[in-house]
Amino acid sequence: MKLVVVESPSKSKTLKKYLGADYEILASYGHVRDLEPKTGAVDTRDFSMKYQVIERNQKHVDAICKAAKKADEILLATDPDREGEAISWHLAEILNEKKLLKPGKLKRVAFYEITESAVKDAVAHPRDISMDLVNAQQARRVLDYLVGFNLSPLLWKKISPGLSAGRVQSPALRLIVEREEEIERFKAREYWTLHLDTHKDRQAFSARLTHFEGEKLTQFSVENEARQAEILKLLESKEAKVMQVEKKRKARHAPPPFTTSTLQQAAVRQLGMTTDRVMRTAQQLYEGIDVGSGTVGLITYMRTDSVNLAKEAVADIRGYIGKKFDQDYLPSQPIHYRAKTKNAQEAHEAIRPTGVARTPDSLKNFLSQDQHRLYELIWKRAVASQMTAAQFDTVAADMMVAQGVFRATGQTLAFAGFLAVYHDDEDDEEEAKLPPLKEGEVLPVDKLYGEQHFTQPPPRYTEASLVKALEEYGIGRPSTYASIISTLQDREYAVLDKKRFVPTDMGRIVNGFLTLHFNHYVDYDFTAKLEDRLDDVSNGKREWTKLLAEFWKQFDSELAAKQDVERGIPLDEKCPKCGSVLNLQASKRGLFIGCSAYPNCDYTRPLHGNEGGPTVLGKHPSGEDVLLLNGRFGWYVQVGATPEDKKAPKPRRASLPKGLAPEAATIEDALKWLSLPREVGHNPKTGLPIVANIGRFGPYLLHDGKFKSIPREDDVYTIGLERAVEVLEMPATRGRGAAAGEKKELGKHPDDGKPVNLQNGRYGWYVSHNKINATLPKDLDPQNITLLDALPLIAAKAEKGGAPKKAAAKKAPAKKAPAKKAAKA
Repeated sequence: MKLVVVESPSKSKTLKKYLGADYEILASYGHVRDLEPKTGAVDTRDFSMKYQVIERNQKHVDAICKAAKKADEILLATDPDREGEAISWHLAEILNEKKLLKPGKLKRVAFYEITESAVKDAVAHPRDISMDLVNAQQARRVLDYLVGFNLSPLLWKKISPGLSAGRVQSPALRLIVEREEEIERFKAREYWTLHLDTHKDRQAFSARLTHFEGEKLTQFSVENEARQAEILKLLESKEAKVMQVEKKRKARHAPPPFTTSTLQQAAVRQLGMTTDRVMRTAQQLYEGIDVGSGTVGLITYMRTDSVNLAKEAVADIRGYIGKKFDQDYLPSQPIHYRAKTKNAQEAHEAIRPTGVARTPDSLKNFLSQDQHRLYELIWKRAVASQMTAAQFDTVAADMMVAQGVFRATGQTLAFAGFLAVYHDDEDDEEEAKLPPLKEGEVLPVDKLYGEQHFTQPPPRYTEASLVKALEEYGIGRPSTYASIISTLQDREYAVLDKKRFVPTDMGRIVNGFLTLHFNHYVDYDFTAKLEDRLDDVSNGKREWTKLLAEFWKQFDSELAAKQDVERGIPLDEKCPKCGSVLNLQASKRGLFIGCSAYPNCDYTRPLHGNEGGPTVLGKHPSGEDVLLLNGRFGWYVQVGATPEDKKAPKPRRASLPKGLAPEAATIEDALKWLSLPREVGHNPKTGLPIVANIGRFGPYLLHDGKFKSIPREDDVYTIGLERAVEVLEMPATRGRGAAAGEKKELGKHPDDGKPVNLQNGRYGWYVSHNKINATLPKDLDPQNITLLDALPLIAAKAEKGGAPKKAAAKKAPAKKAPAKKAAKA
């Protein structure tokens, strides 16, 4: 018998089908060992490490060891990246310690797609464990441990308990905070553009002034209304003469197939998914879906920075294009791409479908909505990458009006090329079509006018643009982007407002403390160079313990020097009571400004102080002032002053969204917040009103005395009647809108054969297995959830200690203490 060990149990049935009865397939359920969660787990003299088996996976390790005793051969088939290599090494170490390994008995196999041919080929060509990859992973883990275990306690001491700092999360937080500061410093600048409206035959078109009195106009050539009026007066004319017509053919080439980073960016932008949801769905597509004829992996491994495709895959795609499209759509030679990411190495292929003949339409009945949308995106991008360029006919016409030259541009699609398959909505190639124009002809001046503009601040980061920035700065690696973003939100250092990141007050003070005292370690260039050195370890070009020694020597020295720094962050402001420097500090109630001479001076004030009384944001349609105030439960807006008579009706109020700084609130925002609750309309089926509002469980609709949660992709302030009726008719999904007691079996758990159930309880939908209950994330629709969705949720819950309270109570307290410490670190 041969034993094959994989990471995820969802692969087991597929591999068993491919390899046959002579193979036993067991899962490690992710990492099997980690550093002991206490001081001393890493000896900084020689960087030896103390590992322990992760408690939640002890039973899986025991099962692997038991099977290994009987096995003639052990094949470690964990994922083909650094983490997967490290898991294989840890398993080998455990088996070796138990003296279960004979020479030549253990081998490493790696496959990048779960198809029969790929799996059998990998098994036929095993290799040794790559210690370069293992050491690179160990080095990363040690660095994260040293930073987190040493820097986080300093944050607890100098800012507030429970905070954390991370080697990669902290530079990412800095990006968000610095962008916000850039926006706050921004001062809008006025400028004007001047335009001509004209026509030929019956086709109207517009042109923009580019030159005036022989000089080329820049963005700020016309800075105010008076200047634009002056120019318009000088341009008064009844005719526009065509001086030059320039025609060009422009080619737009297909983008390369997806890497992890570009897939996350495109799925966030085009499908409205979160990075975490993208990776979770991609994992399901990779590990295998039952497509009627059996379970098969639909895409290649999804953690990769490579844009290469295997020769066989290119031939497969080109064959499909040749059959389905005219010959003009197929290039004479295969197209090869170069990775932009330095040290691209996490896998040897880009993300692609394992078989191009499995079209998105042919799989629609076998996939959930998320799976189908993501697979379609991956399939289209891969096919498009081997198609010819799109061709556009562009026209630019210069027209003279008095002393000014106006330019009109137009563009038409001449040949679709790859756009017949894939179009990224980030690029808008279409422009107005111009009528046929000839040099020397005269056109009428229908209208001359100016348009006022103001420069705009840089936009806040979306998940997609943050991923792009992380990649450009070299912060982290594609496989870590989703976890970086999740950590920043989980720690409440940043929140998503209108799908854009806004740093919280706590995020700002943490970033301020780190940039003040540990600037070197949140520096973008330093972080990127450290990643490059870790890549050198992966490639066998650098000794990992020397890298750690260099890092620790400097970090330990700086850490020791910062133990006695003052709490908080010093401000460029003096205490009005004693003249000492004021500090930005934190307490359980939030951030405040306090005197650095405390306890000798007790001066304090709120961070967003309202010492001069409420701030007037503007006028309400009723004519009363809209006020910004700070109360015992935080900041809020209010219509009109608070009446002195306590029995009088209270003014209309609305809380500020969590994480939004009060100084960022505008009258437009306030009126929007105050619009709730709002009547969306009357349900045409019942005649009863539908009301949209926000409650303690989030946005909801109220209809006929019943509550229904509003899906994340909809906006409580703008949801219309038609969409509201659709939402009300959806099956109950969470919280108050759900009918408790519903239960559905999703399938058998591959580990023990016991049922995995989808259930609806008092607090919403959850999945359960063997007394472990895991709440469904908000972005998972109970209607479409599958066994593959449920298994990782259950595994994650088990890892966090998901056993029932009665069972958990039986455990000795001594075993629980280190876990709490580790979680904080």
